[in-house]
Amino acid sequence: MTDKNKKSGIKNWPQDDRPREKLLKKGAGTLSNSELLAILLRTGVKGNSAIDLARRIIDKFGTFRNMNHTDMREWKEFKGLGPAKIAQIQAALEIGRRFREVEVLPPKQKIASAPEVVNIIMPQMRDLKTEVFKVVYLNSNNRIIEIADAATGTVNHAMPIVREIIHAALQKFAAAIICVHNHPSANIAPSPEDKKFTQELTAAGKLMDIKVLDHIIIGDGNYFSFADSFS
Repeated sequence: MTDKNKKSGIKNWPQDDRPREKLLKKGAGTLSNSELLAILLRTGVKGNSAIDLARRIIDKFGTFRNMNHTDMREWKEFKGLGPAKIAQIQAALEIGRRFREVEVLPPKQKIASAPEVVNIIMPQMRDLKTEVFKVVYLNSNNRIIEIADAATGTVNHAMPIVREIIHAALQKFAAAIICVHNHPSANIAPSPEDKKFTQELTAAGKLMDIKVLDHIIIGDGNYFSFADSFS
């Protein structure tokens, strides 16, 4: 390593400027995105400190949200950034997502409208590259029993199975359900298959005395509600 590279390393910075020491002394909120990412990376690569590498990553993706659900091929331009470091970044992003999920879902939260469901589920689903189908199971007071995955499909569509959804609702002693799935294309207009599925599930729910309160389609920052649109 040349003298120039030695001097550029984070260890040679003034102590108050080093990301880890700065976090411990002043708190995580005082750090920039690049500094937070540099702490995760721990070390840099040949010719670049951890903060240099972090800045390059931030320049490419823009936000932490954009780093989530990325293909491994998008990281290949960062030479020296191996699977272990990428896994550390992805794990941290997932912790942040789950923190948000718990934050918006107090125990037995009561659901009164589509926006309340959207506020809970959109952070989990808006960036997914394939369609995922979730079911919100509710008790007789419309309080959440559980939110569970029902089906995962291709980028074009998921094929939730009506019988399995109703069976799961009966097992959980749910009085009502709300179905939610995402459109990776961000076009929230319901497809003919979405409409047919909603009709079939509603009919099956009536037979088993389980209310299908809504079917919501999640886009990127917006949503479509069958209950609001066809009430």
